[in-house]
Amino acid sequence: MNTYKTADIAKMIGIHVNTVRLYEDCGLISKPERAPNGYRIFTDIHLEQFRLARAALKVEVLQNGLRRQAVDIIKASAAGEYKKAEQLIQAYVTQIEAEKSNAEEAIKITRSMLSTMEKIPDDDSVHFTRREAAEHLGVTMDTLRNWELNGLFSIKRKANGYRVYTTGDIQRLKIIRALRCANYSLSSILRMLGALSADPQADIRRIIDTPHGDEDIITACDRLLTSLHEAGENARFAAAQIEKLKNMSK
Repeated sequence: MNTYKTADIAKMIGIHVNTVRLYEDCGLISKPERAPNGYRIFTDIHLEQFRLARAALKVEVLQNGLRRQAVDIIKASAAGEYKKAEQLIQAYVTQIEAEKSNAEEAIKITRSMLSTMEKIPDDDSVHFTRREAAEHLGVTMDTLRNWELNGLFSIKRKANGYRVYTTGDIQRLKIIRALRCANYSLSSILRMLGALSADPQADIRRIIDTPHGDEDIITACDRLLTSLHEAGENARFAAAQIEKLKNMSK
């Protein structure tokens, strides 16, 4: 089996030598043996462990503990607990697929609601207070305030200054709620709603997953569908790495 120095590993994986040591300190790789001079001696197994860790940690989607699960998988494999690592990666892949399904379902719900809104005109004679709207939607009043402050919708006011929500507002809020429950970001929802205002026939799936080039900060949930797809690809690579490490350790 080949052996490598810390600098060799750093160059092959594309990380800093201090990161190599950090992976060891965090239990993401197994402890390397030491030469008489104290230098670490890495093997092909360590090299594959680094590749596993790098792939698993590429996950950008953090909801529902996905990052924590990825770390647990890496540590189990580093400890040689391959059966546990295989069980963890199976659960991990299953959750990613569930997240993808939820994200796609939210898009379908949005399309259906938009179609309904086109057929049924807004009834301005039916009004909800903020509290009534929150209770009707099953969200908090603070959530409605947050959505309004982030520009997802604007509310009419009575002469006394009180906000009133129409049936059209409630339908729009249901769309926002469905997308937020699937973990789409506020900025991606705002981007989609803005595009629909300009073109009701716009491709909402493409728009909600494609940030504008002038956006200063882009998070995983601004491109949720793509991020989940990439997480799934990385998880499948990690599963193959676990199998490879198990065979190398025999």
